[in-house]
Amino acid sequence: MTVNDPLPTLGLAHFLTQANPLALAVLGLLLILSVASWYQILAKTWQGLRRYRRSQAFLARLRDLPEGAPTAAALAAAAPTEPFARLALTGLRARARALPAPGQSVPEAPIVRALALGIAHEGTRLESGLTLLASVAATAPFIGLFGTVGGIYQALLGLGQPGHGSLEQVAGPVGEALIMTGLGLAVAIPAVLAYNAFNRANRVLIDRLEGFAQDLLSVLVTDRRDGEAPATLADSGEARP
Repeated sequence: MTVNDPLPTLGLAHFLTQANPLALAVLGLLLILSVASWYQILAKTWQGLRRYRRSQAFLARLRDLPEGAPTAAALAAAAPTEPFARLALTGLRARARALPAPGQSVPEAPIVRALALGIAHEGTRLESGLTLLASVAATAPFIGLFGTVGGIYQALLGLGQPGHGSLEQVAGPVGEALIMTGLGLAVAIPAVLAYNAFNRANRVLIDRLEGFAQDLLSVLVTDRRDGEAPATLADSGEARP
């Protein structure tokens, strides 16, 4: 190549037209991982917003109960469509199974076990989809790097071909091969950020559920009807700093 020769057209479009089967396979895999991770990010974001609205509505109904209203009845009437209502229903069912003979106090141990199991189930439900995000975040950069290595290898093989031994003719394909590393990072970074954000939100919600369960246990064991239990339950379910 001389100084008067036109420079080759480089870029992603040129890379796609010149890519070998290995590069195309790596690119296709990165595309699949990107679509899967973004689907999971959008789905979990929508689920989180819906869960927050329903939880706030449930806690608001508890807070607005009139004084003297039976708390257990209000809990039983709630639809189990969000974590706090499902946990309340779990506690009520455990209390119903553990009801003692007339004149005896309600045993705490069965209710405590049921509430702990309910919180564990909610944690498992919240973690759904996080494994995919973690896998994409951990593997996408290396998949892109693998594609780059393959592209550089093909470019170096071209050095041995007659008429393709100049640095100018190798630098372009090598630079295009580095695109694969950039694409791997572009797939991984959103997955990492979303994974950390969802993990943080899950920990906050589990903390709120544990506080709610403590006050719920008191309500179920003592069967309070003095009007203070609903407000206490609602406050314990609120987000904490």
